[in-house]
Amino acid sequence: AVVAPETNCYVLDKSNYIYDFTKWVGKEFEYEGKDLVVRLCNDVQNRSKSGYVDFGHFNHFVAGHGNVDFVQEYYHGDLRSCEYYVYDNMGRTAQVNIFCGNCTNGATCKDESGCICSVTYDTTSCRVIVDLALSCGQPGPRIFQGFTVGFHPRAWEVVYNGITQWGYVKPQYGFSFGTEQTKVSLYFTAVAALSKLVSKPLYKVFPEKGLEIKLSGSASTGDPPTTLSPTVLDVTWRCQTKQDTPYEVNITVPIEGYDPVNFSLGKLCEYEQKGWATFGVLCCVLIVLSTAFCCAGFFYKTRVEGLYALPGMNILAACLEVTSGNDVSSQSSWEDSKYGSM
Repeated sequence: AVVAPETNCYVLDKSNYIYDFTKWVGKEFEYEGKDLVVRLCNDVQNRSKSGYVDFGHFNHFVAGHGNVDFVQEYYHGDLRSCEYYVYDNMGRTAQVNIFCGNCTNGATCKDESGCICSVTYDTTSCRVIVDLALSCGQPGPRIFQGFTVGFHPRAWEVVYNGITQWGYVKPQYGFSFGTEQTKVSLYFTAVAALSKLVSKPLYKVFPEKGLEIKLSGSASTGDPPTTLSPTVLDVTWRCQTKQDTPYEVNITVPIEGYDPVNFSLGKLCEYEQKGWATFGVLCCVLIVLSTAFCCAGFFYKTRVEGLYALPGMNILAACLEVTSGNDVSSQSSWEDSKYGSM
């Protein structure tokens, strides 16, 4: 699964491959010529004998343009002497242009992790622009940006922007669904122009036996989701075997040309749930027993009272009396026909 990094110090390149710089958060890169220090994904400072001047705190991390691989923005630095030069009292700001590899101006880095290549101050806007060469390493998975999975059409608790959120990477007890909940609906959305790249989801259950799973809904057939028309994946499950730990239901959504989106749902099974098949068998048994009792009672009554125990025989006998010309109002005639002459 494409998991959300532990910090926000990560970025997607121009081809949507992820680069995670979490291990370098706070690492200092110092430019001795102008006493400037960049603490990666933290802040930018000008350090001198007279004190420190803050040029902003880390705000966001995006892909760059041209030969610039990535760009970091730092906002809300020191405001002193910049009250009239910045917008909305934002304070000093910094832009860090990151180049993966070596400096483009020919400068050589002594530190294998990288170095500051150049620094440019813009005093009219209280802003500093830093060129930073960095050893970016190998990229991670290719992220399908804009893809979300949530429990409502406009939610993204499970997957946000193609990245699986914490709590759904592996089953967590606090995020698991209770035994009594037999169905959960997941809503998929994606950028309309790329929605046809989304295929129908697959699933695996661990342990393999003990939990009955069925997928349904428009997402289960691979219908393309969009932000205006989300598709829904209905997960219906039934506990067949009790288990102390949650069952792990891994759902994979293949994306053409991208790494698949994976997430896990936890299902608690504190007791076994009887299905409709069991209910149907019990109903059949009840019907058979009821029929048997009725037949037994009928045969017993016919042996004691004869054919007149059959339903409607009294009415039929009366009709026959009328057609034969006998007086049906005569008690003796009725009794003779029923029991014979005494």
